[in-house]
Amino acid sequence: QVQLVESGGGLVQAGGSLRLSCVASGLNFRSYTMGWFRQAPGKERDLIAAISRDGGIRYYTESVKGRFTISRDNAKSTEYLQMNSLKPEDTAVYFCAAAGAYINSARHRAAYDHWGQGTQVTVSS
Repeated sequence: QVQLVESGGGLVQAGGSLRLSCVASGLNFRSYTMGWFRQAPGKERDLIAAISRDGGIRYYTESVKGRFTISRDNAKSTEYLQMNSLKPEDTAVYFCAAAGAYINSARHRAAYDHWGQGTQVTVSS
């Protein structure tokens, strides 16, 4: 049974930082592109960052470039999202996800096979 478990969300003031973690089990972690999505109330769940199987290629949506960093530790079956300079508009539920596709084909929700339960990030102004 595949499980992705996020942690690290919470309440932070604008300009602050948070680090999200996602621990995977029940799958060959090294064989999956990993991503982070977020969903704000009333909005779609959108990909904000993705990382290739070996960590060598990273993708970021424009709104988080320069502020967020995605990484992974294949030995620990864990991916991370370091979020700096947080803004109120970053408030959302953040989800980790795993895709069997290569990163160049994993830019959309439909490419992802497994999902975590989500963790709330709230940024106050």
